Amino acid sequence: MNRLKVLLASSEVAPFAKTGGLADVAGSLPLAFEKLGVDVRVIMPKYICVKIKGDETVIGGGIKVYFVVNDAYFNRKELYGDKFGDYHDNLERFAFFSKEVLARCKEEDFSPDIIHCNDWQSALVPVYLNTLYKYDRFFSKTRVLFTIHNMAYQGVFSKEEFPKIGLDRALFNINYFEFYDKVNLMKAALVYSDAISTVSPTYAKEILSEEFGCGLEGALKTREDVLYGILNGIDYNLWNPEKDSKIFKRYSLANIDDKYVNKEALQRQAGFKIDREIPLVGIISRLADQKGLDLLVKIIDDLLNLKLQFILLGTGENKYHLLLEKVAKAHQKNASINLKFDATLAQKIYASSDIFLIPSRYEPCGLGQMISFKYGTIPVARQTGGLKDSVSEFDPKTGTGNGFTFEEYRAERFFSEIKNALSVYKNRDVWMELVKKVMALDFSWEASAKEYVKLYTKIIQQ
Repeated sequence: MNRLKVLLASSEVAPFAKTGGLADVAGSLPLAFEKLGVDVRVIMPKYICVKIKGDETVIGGGIKVYFVVNDAYFNRKELYGDKFGDYHDNLERFAFFSKEVLARCKEEDFSPDIIHCNDWQSALVPVYLNTLYKYDRFFSKTRVLFTIHNMAYQGVFSKEEFPKIGLDRALFNINYFEFYDKVNLMKAALVYSDAISTVSPTYAKEILSEEFGCGLEGALKTREDVLYGILNGIDYNLWNPEKDSKIFKRYSLANIDDKYVNKEALQRQAGFKIDREIPLVGIISRLADQKGLDLLVKIIDDLLNLKLQFILLGTGENKYHLLLEKVAKAHQKNASINLKFDATLAQKIYASSDIFLIPSRYEPCGLGQMISFKYGTIPVARQTGGLKDSVSEFDPKTGTGNGFTFEEYRAERFFSEIKNALSVYKNRDVWMELVKKVMALDFSWEASAKEYVKLYTKIIQQ
């Protein structure tokens, strides 16, 4: 049987360029595909941060990464915008990128079975494939999977910009690009792709609703028969206390006690009382409503009046910076508020905390819960999106479940679940069994890659 040929198109790919989780997916998934025998290649824009000479390189055991070069569009400090907002020519930039994805296939004589597009920046690929290349025999067997990483970012532009896409003006109508009198690239991708996926099974259901669909729930419902949810994985070469050089002391299931050497070291660094018995509660988050920060600030004083230590790392909305600065002053003995980006401190928080808070309003997939599991840190998470698919309520009597959960988006429910976790924490034997259990869970990319290969095969057979 011929090898499955896949081209993964993404506007960011780790380690070359990254603003968020999309880059991790686009950087890790191809490596997992390669192990499954897939002929996978990757294509992305060549930004100024890409320090590779020429227009291609190789990762893994020979995976080609193609760079789309255009200094006028991509030779800029940031990927999508600067402090003044999105770049004014983003539509032109990513229309150019989408056209080049298909042109590069022909240039390299690589006729993929599947072009796997990700988010609005590559949303025009399925559109061009089915319009400009509709009768091109080179692509006669090529199918497109379009993955939504976050419904909130759709590539919406003014209708005056439509001509920049280079397609018949007649396509600016309610069945294709038109969205409340604007151009919506994601909407067009939903229409033209052979199948649509998103980054968790629960989020795939949620986005069909008005609450999570961000205005595109109607368009998604018309494609519900080809809408799938596949949970993202994490890279255990990066997120693994056995290999992590950024934490105070490496540890594994075999020497679990060293987790608490990390805890004491972080207590010392944060200026806390050094005591293994005091529960250490951590949160690493963008400080935004989406991440449930409104719930956290409602309960923070009550939380810090309990016998625990609390460490927060993150940046975001100014209102939260101001509130959390006050919290830091009021609770100097047991709160460490770090309003910055610090990758090393993040690893230390995962490794040293007992409990990790994820109160998200919505969460397409979420990586924090998977990372905290690997480090033996127990999540308190809201049941939404990928959190619902990966965190289940722990029952101390039966030993089932792997964390602490709440569904209703209310501060009281969140606080009550934290207190539930703290009460279980008091029983050291039960808690240590839970810690060992979550460290052994497998959320590797291998599992996700197998699901994608099954989906690719299904799309080709259809």
